[in-house]
Amino acid sequence: MIDIEKLQSTSGIIGSSDGIRQVFEMIAQVAPVDITVLIAGESGTGKEMVAKAIHKFSRRAQNEMVTVNCGAIPTGIIESELFGHKKGAFTGANEDRKGYFETANKGTIFLDEIGETPLETQVKLLRVSETGEFIRVGDSKTLYTDVRVIAATNKDLSDLVEKNKFRQDLYFRLKTVQVDLPPLRQRVEDISLLVERFALEFTRGNDIPYRGFVPEAIRVMKNYNWPGNVRELKNFVESMLVLQKGERITVEMVEEKLGSFQQI
Repeated sequence: MIDIEKLQSTSGIIGSSDGIRQVFEMIAQVAPVDITVLIAGESGTGKEMVAKAIHKFSRRAQNEMVTVNCGAIPTGIIESELFGHKKGAFTGANEDRKGYFETANKGTIFLDEIGETPLETQVKLLRVSETGEFIRVGDSKTLYTDVRVIAATNKDLSDLVEKNKFRQDLYFRLKTVQVDLPPLRQRVEDISLLVERFALEFTRGNDIPYRGFVPEAIRVMKNYNWPGNVRELKNFVESMLVLQKGERITVEMVEEKLGSFQQI
Protein backbone atom coordinates (compact mmCIF):
# COMPACT_ATOMS: atom_id res chain seq x y z
CA MET A 1 0.00 0.00 0.00
CA ILE A 2 1.06 3.60 -0.61
CA ASP A 3 2.86 5.38 2.22
CA ILE A 4 0.35 7.88 3.68
CA GLU A 5 3.08 10.30 4.81
CA LYS A 6 4.48 10.43 1.28
CA LEU A 7 0.97 10.98 -0.03
CA GLN A 8 0.44 13.87 2.40
CA SER A 9 3.73 15.54 1.54
CA THR A 10 3.40 15.32 -2.26
CA SER A 11 -0.34 15.58 -2.99
CA GLY A 12 -0.82 19.21 -1.95
CA ILE A 13 -3.81 18.16 0.17
CA ILE A 14 -3.47 19.86 3.55
CA GLY A 15 -4.84 18.66 6.87
CA SER A 16 -4.47 16.28 9.79
CA SER A 17 -8.12 16.00 10.90
CA ASP A 18 -9.84 12.63 11.07
CA GLY A 19 -11.90 13.48 7.99
CA ILE A 20 -8.83 14.23 5.87
CA ARG A 21 -6.95 11.23 7.27
CA GLN A 22 -9.79 9.06 6.00
CA VAL A 23 -9.51 10.70 2.57
CA PHE A 24 -5.75 9.97 2.48
CA GLU A 25 -6.42 6.34 3.46
CA MET A 26 -9.02 5.99 0.68
CA ILE A 27 -6.62 7.48 -1.90
CA ALA A 28 -3.88 5.08 -0.77
CA GLN A 29 -6.24 2.10 -1.15
CA VAL A 30 -7.80 2.97 -4.52
CA ALA A 31 -4.97 4.72 -6.41
CA PRO A 32 -2.97 1.58 -7.36
CA VAL A 33 -6.11 -0.36 -8.43
CA ASP A 34 -7.45 0.33 -11.93
CA ILE A 35 -11.01 1.04 -10.81
CA THR A 36 -13.58 3.81 -11.42
CA VAL A 37 -13.76 6.35 -8.57
CA LEU A 38 -16.43 8.92 -7.69
CA ILE A 39 -15.30 11.90 -5.59
CA ALA A 40 -18.19 13.61 -3.80
CA GLY A 41 -18.04 16.90 -1.95
CA GLU A 42 -19.27 20.46 -1.85
CA SER A 43 -17.85 23.07 -4.20
CA GLY A 44 -14.40 24.21 -3.08
CA THR A 45 -13.48 21.12 -1.04
CA GLY A 46 -10.61 20.07 -3.33
CA LYS A 47 -12.04 17.30 -5.50
CA GLU A 48 -9.61 17.93 -8.38
CA MET A 49 -6.63 17.69 -6.00
CA VAL A 50 -7.87 14.28 -4.86
CA ALA A 51 -8.26 13.17 -8.50
CA LYS A 52 -4.70 14.31 -9.25
CA ALA A 53 -3.39 12.43 -6.22
CA ILE A 54 -5.17 9.23 -7.29
CA HIS A 55 -3.68 9.56 -10.79
CA LYS A 56 -0.21 10.42 -9.47
CA PHE A 57 -0.07 7.24 -7.37
CA SER A 58 -1.69 4.99 -9.98
CA ARG A 59 -0.14 2.66 -12.55
CA ARG A 60 -1.05 5.26 -15.18
CA ALA A 61 0.97 8.07 -13.59
CA GLN A 62 3.44 8.22 -16.49
CA ASN A 63 0.59 9.11 -18.84
CA GLU A 64 -1.72 12.11 -19.01
CA MET A 65 -4.67 12.98 -16.77
CA VAL A 66 -7.20 14.85 -18.90
CA THR A 67 -9.55 17.10 -16.89
CA VAL A 68 -13.01 17.82 -18.26
CA ASN A 69 -15.42 20.27 -16.60
CA CYS A 70 -18.70 18.76 -17.77
CA GLY A 71 -20.66 21.74 -16.46
CA ALA A 72 -18.72 24.21 -18.61
CA ILE A 73 -19.31 22.54 -21.99
CA PRO A 74 -22.48 23.56 -23.88
CA THR A 75 -24.93 20.68 -24.39
CA GLY A 76 -24.71 20.94 -28.18
CA ILE A 77 -20.99 20.18 -28.35
CA ILE A 78 -20.35 18.00 -25.28
CA GLU A 79 -20.30 14.72 -27.26
CA SER A 80 -17.90 16.17 -29.82
CA GLU A 81 -15.65 17.33 -26.97
CA LEU A 82 -15.75 13.97 -25.18
CA PHE A 83 -15.64 11.58 -28.12
CA GLY A 84 -14.32 13.64 -31.03
CA HIS A 85 -15.90 14.16 -34.43
CA LYS A 86 -15.44 13.22 -38.06
CA LYS A 87 -14.77 15.85 -40.71
CA GLY A 88 -18.08 17.22 -42.01
CA ALA A 89 -20.09 15.96 -39.01
CA PHE A 90 -21.51 19.46 -38.49
CA THR A 91 -20.95 23.03 -39.65
CA GLY A 92 -17.41 24.04 -38.73
CA ALA A 93 -16.11 20.45 -38.46
CA ASN A 94 -13.36 21.05 -41.02
CA GLU A 95 -11.20 18.10 -39.97
CA ASP A 96 -11.27 14.89 -37.95
CA ARG A 97 -10.76 15.67 -34.27
CA LYS A 98 -9.91 13.55 -31.26
CA GLY A 99 -12.06 13.88 -28.17
CA TYR A 100 -10.97 13.87 -24.54
CA PHE A 101 -11.43 10.11 -24.14
CA GLU A 102 -9.10 9.42 -27.06
CA THR A 103 -6.56 11.96 -25.82
CA ALA A 104 -6.56 10.29 -22.40
CA ASN A 105 -5.76 6.83 -23.83
CA LYS A 106 -3.50 4.86 -21.43
CA GLY A 107 -4.03 7.59 -18.82
CA THR A 108 -6.86 8.96 -16.68
CA ILE A 109 -9.89 11.09 -17.53
CA PHE A 110 -11.29 13.26 -14.75
CA LEU A 111 -14.94 14.15 -15.34
CA ASP A 112 -15.68 17.06 -13.01
CA GLU A 113 -19.31 18.07 -12.38
CA ILE A 114 -20.50 14.77 -13.85
CA GLY A 115 -24.03 15.54 -12.62
CA GLU A 116 -24.31 18.26 -15.27
CA THR A 117 -24.07 15.88 -18.25
CA PRO A 118 -27.20 15.46 -20.42
CA LEU A 119 -29.02 12.11 -20.13
CA GLU A 120 -28.36 11.21 -23.77
CA THR A 121 -24.61 11.69 -23.21
CA GLN A 122 -24.73 9.56 -20.05
CA VAL A 123 -25.62 6.48 -22.14
CA LYS A 124 -22.37 6.91 -24.07
CA LEU A 125 -20.38 7.61 -20.91
CA LEU A 126 -21.65 4.33 -19.47
CA ARG A 127 -20.55 2.42 -22.58
CA VAL A 128 -17.07 3.92 -22.72
CA SER A 129 -16.49 3.47 -18.98
CA GLU A 130 -17.56 -0.19 -19.14
CA THR A 131 -16.04 -1.32 -22.45
CA GLY A 132 -13.73 1.49 -23.59
CA GLU A 133 -15.78 1.72 -26.81
CA PHE A 134 -17.05 4.96 -28.34
CA ILE A 135 -17.98 6.45 -31.70
CA ARG A 136 -16.94 9.89 -32.89
CA VAL A 137 -19.76 12.27 -33.77
CA GLY A 138 -20.66 11.82 -37.46
CA ASP A 139 -18.84 8.48 -37.75
CA SER A 140 -20.06 4.88 -37.70
CA LYS A 141 -16.79 3.20 -36.75
CA THR A 142 -16.37 2.00 -33.16
CA LEU A 143 -13.09 3.12 -31.58
CA TYR A 144 -11.45 1.92 -28.37
CA THR A 145 -9.70 3.79 -25.58
CA ASP A 146 -7.96 2.46 -22.48
CA VAL A 147 -8.68 4.98 -19.74
CA ARG A 148 -9.35 5.10 -16.05
CA VAL A 149 -12.41 7.17 -15.19
CA ILE A 150 -12.47 9.42 -12.12
CA ALA A 151 -15.62 11.50 -11.73
CA ALA A 152 -16.56 14.22 -9.27
CA THR A 153 -19.78 15.84 -8.18
CA ASN A 154 -21.00 18.47 -5.75
CA LYS A 155 -24.56 17.16 -6.15
CA ASP A 156 -26.40 14.24 -4.60
CA LEU A 157 -26.42 11.87 -7.57
CA SER A 158 -28.79 9.42 -5.86
CA ASP A 159 -31.29 12.27 -5.57
CA LEU A 160 -30.82 13.08 -9.28
CA VAL A 161 -31.41 9.38 -10.08
CA GLU A 162 -34.71 9.47 -8.19
CA LYS A 163 -35.73 12.57 -10.17
CA ASN A 164 -34.78 10.85 -13.46
CA LYS A 165 -32.08 13.45 -14.11
CA PHE A 166 -29.19 10.97 -13.87
CA ARG A 167 -29.02 7.39 -15.14
CA GLN A 168 -29.07 4.79 -12.39
CA ASP A 169 -26.79 2.39 -14.31
CA LEU A 170 -24.13 5.09 -14.78
CA TYR A 171 -24.46 6.10 -11.12
CA PHE A 172 -23.80 2.51 -9.99
CA ARG A 173 -20.88 2.26 -12.43
CA LEU A 174 -19.28 5.46 -11.14
CA LYS A 175 -19.70 4.79 -7.44
CA THR A 176 -17.75 1.52 -7.51
CA VAL A 177 -15.60 3.38 -5.00
CA GLN A 178 -16.71 6.72 -3.54
CA VAL A 179 -14.40 9.18 -1.80
CA ASP A 180 -16.35 11.68 0.33
CA LEU A 181 -14.64 15.01 0.99
CA PRO A 182 -15.71 16.73 4.22
CA PRO A 183 -16.67 20.43 4.07
CA LEU A 184 -14.27 22.80 5.83
CA ARG A 185 -16.78 23.48 8.65
CA GLN A 186 -16.45 19.81 9.62
CA ARG A 187 -12.65 19.98 9.87
CA VAL A 188 -11.99 23.35 11.46
CA GLU A 189 -8.89 21.93 13.18
CA ASP A 190 -7.20 22.06 9.76
CA ILE A 191 -7.75 25.81 9.33
CA SER A 192 -4.46 26.80 11.04
CA LEU A 193 -2.44 24.54 8.69
CA LEU A 194 -4.34 25.75 5.64
CA VAL A 195 -3.94 29.44 6.53
CA GLU A 196 -0.20 29.03 7.10
CA ARG A 197 0.31 27.19 3.79
CA PHE A 198 -1.78 29.62 1.74
CA ALA A 199 -0.18 32.65 3.38
CA LEU A 200 3.40 31.45 2.87
CA GLU A 201 2.81 30.45 -0.76
CA PHE A 202 1.13 33.77 -1.57
CA THR A 203 3.59 36.06 0.22
CA ARG A 204 6.65 34.27 -1.20
CA GLY A 205 5.20 34.34 -4.70
CA ASN A 206 4.38 38.04 -4.51
CA ASP A 207 7.30 39.27 -2.38
CA ILE A 208 5.02 40.46 0.44
CA PRO A 209 6.32 40.46 4.04
CA TYR A 210 4.43 37.98 6.22
CA ARG A 211 4.06 38.48 9.95
CA GLY A 212 1.37 35.90 10.58
CA PHE A 213 -2.14 35.84 11.99
CA VAL A 214 -2.67 36.37 15.73
CA PRO A 215 -4.05 33.21 17.41
CA GLU A 216 -7.36 34.92 18.26
CA ALA A 217 -7.84 35.80 14.56
CA ILE A 218 -7.53 32.10 13.68
CA ARG A 219 -10.10 31.27 16.39
CA VAL A 220 -12.55 33.72 14.82
CA MET A 221 -11.96 32.09 11.43
CA LYS A 222 -12.70 28.67 12.92
CA ASN A 223 -16.13 29.92 13.98
CA TYR A 224 -17.05 31.07 10.46
CA ASN A 225 -19.11 28.67 8.33
CA TRP A 226 -16.99 28.83 5.10
CA PRO A 227 -19.76 27.97 2.59
CA GLY A 228 -17.16 28.10 -0.21
CA ASN A 229 -14.90 25.73 1.74
CA VAL A 230 -11.11 25.62 1.16
CA ARG A 231 -11.36 27.72 -2.01
CA GLU A 232 -13.11 30.51 -0.06
CA LEU A 233 -10.53 30.30 2.76
CA LYS A 234 -7.65 30.59 0.26
CA ASN A 235 -9.22 33.65 -1.39
CA PHE A 236 -9.87 35.16 2.04
CA VAL A 237 -6.26 34.70 3.20
CA GLU A 238 -4.85 36.17 -0.04
CA SER A 239 -7.24 39.11 0.12
CA MET A 240 -6.22 39.85 3.74
CA LEU A 241 -2.53 39.75 2.88
CA VAL A 242 -2.95 42.12 -0.07
CA LEU A 243 -5.00 44.63 1.90
CA GLN A 244 -2.88 44.49 5.08
CA LYS A 245 0.54 44.29 3.39
CA GLY A 246 3.24 43.65 5.94
CA GLU A 247 0.89 43.87 8.93
CA ARG A 248 0.24 41.11 11.44
CA ILE A 249 -3.34 40.03 10.86
CA THR A 250 -5.48 40.90 13.90
CA VAL A 251 -8.93 39.86 15.13
CA GLU A 252 -10.39 43.21 14.09
CA MET A 253 -9.07 42.86 10.54
CA VAL A 254 -10.51 39.35 10.23
CA GLU A 255 -13.90 40.28 11.73
CA GLU A 256 -14.25 43.27 9.43
CA LYS A 257 -13.38 41.21 6.35
CA LEU A 258 -15.59 38.27 7.33
CA GLY A 259 -18.45 40.72 7.85
CA SER A 260 -18.08 41.87 4.24
CA PHE A 261 -17.86 38.24 3.07
CA GLN A 262 -21.18 37.44 4.78
CA GLN A 263 -22.89 40.39 3.11
CA ILE A 264 -21.98 39.25 -0.44
